[in-house]
This record gives sequence, structure tokens and C-alpha cells, in this order.
Amino acid sequence: MIQNLHSHTTFCDGKNTPEEMAKAAIELGMDALGFSGHGPNRAPDDAAMAQETVPAYREAVLQVKEKYAGRLDIFLGIERDCFWAPDGGNWDYVIGSVHYVEKDGAYLGVDHSEAVFLQNVELHYGGDCLSFAEDYYRLVGEVPERTGCQIVGHFDLITKFNEGDKLFDTEHPRYVSAALSALDRLAGKGVICEINTGAMSRGYRSAPYPAPALLRAMRERNIPICITGDSHNVDALLHAFPQAVELARSCGYREQMVLTKEGFVPVAL
Repeated sequence: MIQNLHSHTTFCDGKNTPEEMAKAAIELGMDALGFSGHGPNRAPDDAAMAQETVPAYREAVLQVKEKYAGRLDIFLGIERDCFWAPDGGNWDYVIGSVHYVEKDGAYLGVDHSEAVFLQNVELHYGGDCLSFAEDYYRLVGEVPERTGCQIVGHFDLITKFNEGDKLFDTEHPRYVSAALSALDRLAGKGVICEINTGAMSRGYRSAPYPAPALLRAMRERNIPICITGDSHNVDALLHAFPQAVELARSCGYREQMVLTKEGFVPVAL
């Protein structure tokens, strides 16, 4: 079962249309493709769909689903930020993510750019990246309640610009405690955490989210996983999936969850 449930199109910040993404998925031999456009957001978010755009997104995906029925299973999803605005509901699945932290009356972008990240830390946290990370993980632990999601997106997105720990120490006790506390809150909620290769396809990271130590902690807490591409163009639909599978196996996973017409089911890695 080859599928990717995290993909974006020209309706938000993706580079290809739903039609182009579906055609590419078929050419790659995929079994299923899930569209998860960035839904409306209370935070000022250039990547997100406006509320008036959502019906056109829904219609475009449903048209592609009908067109390629029997060749590719297509699922209509959405990615909700923890500060999401009404999006119409009735989705096949929801990815819940933290892209912003609210501090001092402002929404602070977590993954916009390294410069924005550092500016946020300096202006609102006195230069303490770990305080920013603590607030971030506090929200991650609340994602299921805030978004109603089935999948928690890119668990340690806070490390997007931190390759080689160049900005902060991911082994620092404060960082580890914050991340594990979020996992403790997610455990038993019935949600899936993704192994996400999106930052790899865009050149920010050399390995998927989450880091191996966190993935092992997920396994210890019996949190199921799925492998996704967070794909913003056709070339990223299956980017580094073999590496993600090996990461999962090395951390003790033997199966991942996939979405079918009957719901989520486990399949062997």
C-alpha cells in the first residue's frame, strides 16, 4: 500500500494542481493520495486557504477523485493549524499541526524562515530558543483537542532550521522534557503521528521528522505512525520514503497506518 496523506496544491502553498498531483501519483504507482490543504487560520497565514477558497478546493479534489476512480484512491482532507478558523468540516481526515505560537498578543511563525524564527526568539523570548520550544510543545500536546485531527503533523517542526543543533540543543533536558510531555499527552488519544519527509524535499533537513529519539519515545508509548511527504509539488510525492521506512524500523515500528475507504488500518512496513 503506497500512499501519501499529506500533500498541498495551488489552492494553498503548493506548486501543482490536484489534477497534476493525481496524475503524478498514478505514474508513480501509488495506491492512494490524500489532499490536505492548509485550512483557514486565525493567524495571518499566507500559506493557508481563505475561507471563501475552501469550497473550490473541495470541488476540485472531488472531481479528480471521480475522474481517477479505479486507478487511484483519493481522499479529501485538510491540515488545520491549532489556531484554525472554520473550514466547512466533513473531511475524510484532518491533520492537526502547530505552525504558530501565540505570545505577547502576537502569532509567532515556527517554520517561516530561520530569520523569522530567530527574530521571534529574540523579541519575545529574550533569545531563549528553549522557551520558544517549550511553548511550541505545549501546543502540540493540545493538537487533538484543538483540531479534532486523526493525524498529528510534523511533531518536531520546531527543528526545521536546526540541522546539526545549530540554533539550540535538542538533547538539553528542557527540550527533551517539553517534547516528552507532549508525547505523554498524545498517548492514548487515538491519534497517529506522521513520519514527515517534507523538510527533506525542500532542502532544510537531511532526515525526516521526528528525530530518532522522539520516534523511539513514540513507539514506547504505542503511538501509531504513518509516512507522509508533506508534498508541495509532484516531485515530492514519495520523496525519501525508503529512508522514512528504515527510520521507522530502526526505532522499533513494524507497521504503519494507512487510510482506506473503511478507515485507518495497519499494514506492515
